[in-house]
Amino acid sequence: MTSIATRPPRKASLRDRLMRLAETVTTPLLPEDYLDLIDPLRSGAALRGRILAVQPQTRDAATLTIQPGRGWRGHTPGQYVRLGVDVDGVRQWRAYSVTSVPGRPGAPISVTVKAIPDGVVSNHLVRRIQPGTIVQLDQAQGDFVLPRPVPERVLFVTAGSGITPVMAMLRAGVHRAADVVLIHSAPTPDDVIFAAELRDLAARGAIRLHERHTDTAGPLTVDQLDELVGDHLDRQTWACGPVGLLDAVEAHWTARQRAERLHTERFRPTVVTPGAGGEVTFTRAAVTLRADGATPILDAGESAGVLMPSGCRMGICYGCVLPLRQGAVRDLRNGTVTTAVPGDGVLIQTCVSAAAGACDIDL
Repeated sequence: MTSIATRPPRKASLRDRLMRLAETVTTPLLPEDYLDLIDPLRSGAALRGRILAVQPQTRDAATLTIQPGRGWRGHTPGQYVRLGVDVDGVRQWRAYSVTSVPGRPGAPISVTVKAIPDGVVSNHLVRRIQPGTIVQLDQAQGDFVLPRPVPERVLFVTAGSGITPVMAMLRAGVHRAADVVLIHSAPTPDDVIFAAELRDLAARGAIRLHERHTDTAGPLTVDQLDELVGDHLDRQTWACGPVGLLDAVEAHWTARQRAERLHTERFRPTVVTPGAGGEVTFTRAAVTLRADGATPILDAGESAGVLMPSGCRMGICYGCVLPLRQGAVRDLRNGTVTTAVPGDGVLIQTCVSAAAGACDIDL
């Protein structure tokens, strides 16, 4: 008869024992909560970034240099990153193109923000945010990027802050691999974001630049493209800017049977007005209910018969986390309001979050 030796149980590591001891001391908070205060960019933490510098670009635009946390996976020129910013007690998420060149792991990144009238987040980032501020980050995303290999002839059509994703492509050297033409519109010469850099590229013959100053010349029309760039329909084209411009170029390229050569990036408006309570929709469960501003979404959903993931029900274990597709919720522990618009997929803890207006939960 063969005997099987049993392995003695492995002793818990010193780190594990220390963490368990720390949990008993810090309850109801977790040790990670205190580590976030000491080292918010640490590996394993939720992805965040620290503002290193704010550099004005124009009277209403500024470049933010950000040190991302250790979980940052990098970006491709033309992609955007979503920033979560706390403004007057409300966490708001907005997407901004990364304008820096991909660098070594751990290198800072930059985004360039244009303040828009009544834009809560954009004005905060351009005029109020200070170096040292911690912001929330998502990984870079978006398909407004150049293919490999780069096409021989490239046309960029941009206006206002639409230059930001294209600037990343130019800084990464697209003009060294292709014949590049850029048509850019701004109200005045002083309103051209990255003006000195763009004009230097043009002066060196690296690109052909057509600046249009709309306060004097009026908006660019598609009828003028034949005059500015005679072969524009034969070029692979990337366009980014206001809705009117993109609608016009899409209609123009489609009418000329060249739609497959046009790539567009649209900046969507974001309007979310927080309140107290509201309709909560569980999208996949096809359930909509009315919840007050004091009832956790977890409890409201369960009362309506929705099968909800849950755990400690105290905001500690994160077993109840679900994506907020759109709308606003309020953290019942501290009053912080988190907003989202379609496509954001912001994660919330349903056991400690209440409706702060209409909201859709991805469940």
